[in-house]
Amino acid sequence: MTTRGITVLAGGLKDTRDITVRAEQAGFDGAWSGEFLNRSAVVSVAAMAAATTRIGVGSAIAYAVGRSPLVLANDARFLDEMSEGRFTLGLGTGTRGMMVGWHGVTDPDGPASRMEELIPLLRRLWQLHEGPVVHEGRFYSCNITPTADIEPPLRPEIPIYTAGVNARMIEVAGRVSNGLICHPTITDQYLGDVARPAIERGAEKTGRSASDVALKGVIITAIADSVEQARREAAAQIAFYVAPKAYGTVMEASGFGAETAEIQAAFRAKDHDAMVDAVSDAMLAEMAAYGTTDDVREQVERLEKRYDHAALYSPSFTLSAERVAENTTAIIETFAR
Repeated sequence: MTTRGITVLAGGLKDTRDITVRAEQAGFDGAWSGEFLNRSAVVSVAAMAAATTRIGVGSAIAYAVGRSPLVLANDARFLDEMSEGRFTLGLGTGTRGMMVGWHGVTDPDGPASRMEELIPLLRRLWQLHEGPVVHEGRFYSCNITPTADIEPPLRPEIPIYTAGVNARMIEVAGRVSNGLICHPTITDQYLGDVARPAIERGAEKTGRSASDVALKGVIITAIADSVEQARREAAAQIAFYVAPKAYGTVMEASGFGAETAEIQAAFRAKDHDAMVDAVSDAMLAEMAAYGTTDDVREQVERLEKRYDHAALYSPSFTLSAERVAENTTAIIETFAR
């Protein structure tokens, strides 16, 4: 049975905390927050954990670059302690441009290899109470000898999920992760033709079973009395995600190459309306739930069957802060147990 969560990527810290509290009261299983130019996943999840007692909390995603392995390991360790074992560490690298321009990465090549080096190192650092950790790799090096008694972590292993879009990055989840964070634009065809085979290849290379890798999905969800309004809101978010040139081949693999070319051309022209107009009904059916509460209940139940955990997510691109808050409230009320 698929568990259900909510993703919070808009608003301030108070909004993030309050939404998580309401989601817990409504019976949601998980709450996730990420980061961007103006947002910290670590601080967001800390506030979410401190304000709740039952709901799972996770970063989706925190950037795996820009933090040293020790800092990232200790952030996760304390978040797990603060949440009393409810934390999942969701990691991603972002695009090449984000790695270089935002985080100052001097070697942006091989992001999948970077992640495959980082995750086992994090797990070793969580066991620092057992003795020194020495590592010399392509991307990371550390030589740490504990100088005082270190208590073991709350849990011997904190779940780590990794985000992936292209096949090589998805393979990372199969090799070293507990779960794959699927991009909001993923489709049944892409899952079947690309993602699941990539997980299986990765798992085989490290002697694991693909069944050990959970799928965490993100479902764009827009609820309104006007179906057309909800459709445009959902379409705007899809257009935002597929606008970068890097997503062209991914969308082609799902059969949406023509629509994506139009969206990307409109993006370059800074024509937001044309971006939204280029999103087809077929894209919406695969990537979003939109319409009245009854429409959305039916669509979410269909889409979430792909995943072990599905996090519902309000569109925000071109929407006012007030509309995002209104829609998020509607999502929580619609799916309250």
